[in-house]
Amino acid sequence: MLLDFEVKSCSRHCAATQRTLEPGDVYFSVIYAHPTELVRQDFCVEAWEGPPEDSLGWWRSRIPTKEGAMSQLAPTDVMLNLFDTLADRPEEEEFRYLLGLLLLRRRVLRRDNSCEDASGREILNLYCARRSKQSDLVVAEPDATLAAILQQRMIDLLYGDTVPAEPTHGPADD
Repeated sequence: MLLDFEVKSCSRHCAATQRTLEPGDVYFSVIYAHPTELVRQDFCVEAWEGPPEDSLGWWRSRIPTKEGAMSQLAPTDVMLNLFDTLADRPEEEEFRYLLGLLLLRRRVLRRDNSCEDASGREILNLYCARRSKQSDLVVAEPDATLAAILQQRMIDLLYGDTVPAEPTHGPADD
């Protein structure tokens, strides 16, 4: 089941030091679940000690400068090409799943149905009107450690803030 949540924008103040975040500053954001809402806190690099245990998620970002006020997400066709390419790479199942969710959220893909494969895993049947193409997406939710790695990889790849690193899944791949 996919849910949408309202997440507030950056406060432009560090929750730990109360320092104002200036244009160009790198900062970290953390989301917590409270009974009635999602709470976001932003931290400057100097105060960042890693994500707290009780957080739902976190990410790294940068306060926009006047020159680059709007971050540009990778073009839709680039994301679709990557989504299609990853279909043949089972070691990228979790990353492809997250990319598929992003494409669903952006309404590039539409969910038609779901079913189970022979091993009992849920498969989402997706349709891309832009390419008149059906795709299957394995529901492969990453564990917390892998989710953090994939989240940063997704940000780096889709927003082009840094050169994407080679695919990694942590110590198990050594």
